[in-house]
Amino acid sequence: MFRRNLLAVLSIVTAASAASMVLHESRASAPAGFVRKGLAPVDETVTLRVALAPNNVAGLENKLMSISTPGSSDFRQWLSMEEVKAFVQPSEETVSVFNAFASANGLKPTVISPNEDWVSITLPISQANQLFAAQFEIFAHPAMLNTITRTLSVSLPSELVGHVDVVHPTTEFVEPNTRLVPAMIPVLDKRAPAPSCNSSVASGVITPACLQALYGIPTAAATSAGNALLVTAYEDEFAQTADLSAFLKLLRPDIPSTTGFTLLSDDGGVNTQGANEAGTEANLDIQYTTGIATKVPIQFLSVGGNNFATSLLDTTTFLDGVAKPPTVMTTSYGSTESSFGSTMATKVCNGYMALGSRGISVIFASGDGGVRGNHDTTSVCNNNVFMPVFPASCPFLTSVGSTQGFAPEKAINFTGGGFSNVFPTPSYQTTAVASFLKTVPSTFAGTFNKAGRGYPDVSVQGWNFEIVSGGVTGTVGGTSASSPTFAGIIALINDQLIAAGKPVLGFLNPFLYSAAPTAFNDITTGHNSGFVCPASSVSPAS
Repeated sequence: MFRRNLLAVLSIVTAASAASMVLHESRASAPAGFVRKGLAPVDETVTLRVALAPNNVAGLENKLMSISTPGSSDFRQWLSMEEVKAFVQPSEETVSVFNAFASANGLKPTVISPNEDWVSITLPISQANQLFAAQFEIFAHPAMLNTITRTLSVSLPSELVGHVDVVHPTTEFVEPNTRLVPAMIPVLDKRAPAPSCNSSVASGVITPACLQALYGIPTAAATSAGNALLVTAYEDEFAQTADLSAFLKLLRPDIPSTTGFTLLSDDGGVNTQGANEAGTEANLDIQYTTGIATKVPIQFLSVGGNNFATSLLDTTTFLDGVAKPPTVMTTSYGSTESSFGSTMATKVCNGYMALGSRGISVIFASGDGGVRGNHDTTSVCNNNVFMPVFPASCPFLTSVGSTQGFAPEKAINFTGGGFSNVFPTPSYQTTAVASFLKTVPSTFAGTFNKAGRGYPDVSVQGWNFEIVSGGVTGTVGGTSASSPTFAGIIALINDQLIAAGKPVLGFLNPFLYSAAPTAFNDITTGHNSGFVCPASSVSPAS
């Protein structure tokens, strides 16, 4: 009798405990390539980052749309660091509720962000499993040196619902190798005679001079202070000062070859020098921002760590604490949107919303796998479903695709593009998306989310860019070339705006879409089915 009553009591307690938990996020399985290696040892500890809900994220979005939309009474009246924090920091109630939860469970949270919306907790795996109804496991990936600890499902105690946005890392599985640039191909024999600028032909090589001629980019030096252009770097990508010097001597001899960049560091990031340490991605980004945005101060942010989602988050929180941030930021990294999970993708994307509201033009390469996600050629193509890339799919940044050739420019096959499965179509592009959808054949039904945010927003040249890396001259291609090129153009416009006593461009998209009919050329030829899945796929015209 006693044993039966005890079991009944335990059953009631278990049921009550389960009822108090609310599913927060889950996935059916780990993405392809990740292999289960067993349960995580319960006596080991895990450090989790918890995103506390902002007190008025909807208000910040409304404010951003107002100040970035032409014709608004507060157009380009960008917010200060303190004004953004007033929207983003958690409410007193949220802080109180989470602190009570932490105290009741013996946890000691540490605030890890300037806006006080992220805290860190360290606890045993056994307790993490219990508190978040999780089952943490060990996963391996053939492209990873180390294993990772993740769970396929995470829940929140009912009292935390509405107060906690993200528990990280839990259900996030970002694949390794988020760099978007393909391998460099040496072209030492193409220096004489001068190559063609037409990248649609075999001899076509893109240089800063080609881009200046094609897009009317001025060569005059920028003069305005406080107009830095930030290049972000992840995955131990190092920009070489010797390679930048050689690049300038070769392709921008009018710029002193001693021109350098300011190194910034987050999460222990470094910028190791030496030919063997040269990063093709980092060199491309530094050389074409420097080579296009003449005399604009260039910053290089090296972010350490081996978790891309964390690195993206830490980039936004790093800039949240900078009183005078850069006016432009360019990033040439990305991964499949679904690997982040919707809660983490939304939180990172909202971080870009906060940066945009401060007058930072956040620019991302759109990806190099066409409509099928990233550029991982090991993927098996057994359907025609689009796989959007994040952060390129975030509506609070400007996504840049690639073109090639001229008269006319055409979309290149690899350029990332499509529609988000997480973010809905933003108001600034509803007209453009509706117009595009009318051109899509009925055979594409079910292959993409027609209610999603469409990307890329713009496109520029992205094939056969000449760079110097590790002392070797060669060419590279990819949206990784397009993003820094476009960022350089925006930085030069900002320079002229500042000189005229006007605000910088800031968040670009509402302006770009309203100005598109007169300021841009519509790319109407080419397609982006991608390298892996050569089906008749399409993406929004850029």
